[in-house]
Amino acid sequence: MAMARRVPRYVLGSVQRNMSFKSLDPPSSLTHGIHVFHCPDAVGIVAKLSDCIASRGGNILAADVFVPENKQVFYSRSDFVFDPVKWPRVQMEEDFLKLSQTFNAIRSVVRVPALDPKYKIAVLASKQDHCLVDLLHGWQDGRLPVDITCVISNHHRGSNTHVIRFLERHGIPYHCLCTSKENKREGEILQLIQNTDFLVLARYMQILSGNFLRSYGNDIINIHHGLLPSFKGGNPSKQAFEAGVKLIGATSHYVTEELDAGPIIEQMVERVSHRDNLQSFVQKSENLEKQCLSKAIRSYCELRVLPYEEKRTVVF
Repeated sequence: MAMARRVPRYVLGSVQRNMSFKSLDPPSSLTHGIHVFHCPDAVGIVAKLSDCIASRGGNILAADVFVPENKQVFYSRSDFVFDPVKWPRVQMEEDFLKLSQTFNAIRSVVRVPALDPKYKIAVLASKQDHCLVDLLHGWQDGRLPVDITCVISNHHRGSNTHVIRFLERHGIPYHCLCTSKENKREGEILQLIQNTDFLVLARYMQILSGNFLRSYGNDIINIHHGLLPSFKGGNPSKQAFEAGVKLIGATSHYVTEELDAGPIIEQMVERVSHRDNLQSFVQKSENLEKQCLSKAIRSYCELRVLPYEEKRTVVF
């Protein structure tokens, strides 16, 4: 139920040229890189991208291209391998910068997971633990390529709870900032999340103000326990149950000033029937929420999510 960040962000359109291989695991002597590109459409972009990588001894393993119909805009994401001795990281940055200048790129980002720092995130959560616990275990198991700087909550958790014991064992700070209608403690939250790359709202049931979003300035990813744009706001499971739906879902999206209306990153669904009650609706929804949020975070870290128009995303 949270909101945050300005809009321009991000669904898929019409023209796709797709090359992929069964395995993206590079030989031991090579390193894996990712490059995403967003620029005005023009002849020869793919050729120049390929030449940029190949001229330094790199090899493209998979490439996705999206050119929306009648939009004159180009999107691509490339997985490639390279020898860091032959193509140093600094040189790589310079090469892709020249390419972006050639095509007046709106966005050109290169990432080398083995060499670059992991994304630093802070996690905001309220009373419910299921998304937070799943996220923590995903981080512990290495399924989520992030570093968690802290967990912030508006709900007190006792010292003997699973979450607190886990955080203490791994040295992750926990900050309890109880909120009220008059004081959302946003100034204190902003102090705690300095130097993070993005935020994750793991069922944080507070609405973030426009001032907060503008002050933070980076992306904020939220999980909504409903299949947006239906059933916005509070109690979406109850809303869906009373509406007699046959599919329930979860939606991970960017936070904007408009409640539950940010660009969608990931959605998951599960079938329900007349035999389900509200409790089983909620249980199925919670499982979807965990999976959906985890996948959205991975997609973001793997540079799979690109802005498309005002309220859409391209997700490669």
